Amino acid sequence: MNPEGQPAEVVPLQVGRNDGPPGQPGTSAVVEYTTVNIHTEPPPDHIIWSLCCFAHCNPCCLGLAALIYSIKARDKKVAGDLEGARKYGSSARCLNIWSTVLACTMILIFIILLSRSDVTYRPMYYHY
Repeated sequence: MNPEGQPAEVVPLQVGRNDGPPGQPGTSAVVEYTTVNIHTEPPPDHIIWSLCCFAHCNPCCLGLAALIYSIKARDKKVAGDLEGARKYGSSARCLNIWSTVLACTMILIFIILLSRSDVTYRPMYYHY
């Protein structure tokens, strides 16, 4: 192991050489920076859904309330208050869900009552 002509105590050790990962002992510290840009999507304001609930199915004025909250959410989003826009958008979504469920339930009940009344009163309509 010793080179020819040199005694064992004179052989230099390779102290400065380490091929390990940066930041380990014995290596030069190389700092790497990673920049992460997180683009937050603006919260939805559900304005189209609110307009449909207001125009077509407006039980208990829930469509109107949802439309008002949607407009407030859009205003907050334009102003840069994303947390306020998220809050108003969530309220508009909840009101839209309730309005849609109530309207569908009322339409379903109406269809059931209409079909039942047609069967019940059929002999009255067709007297010859």
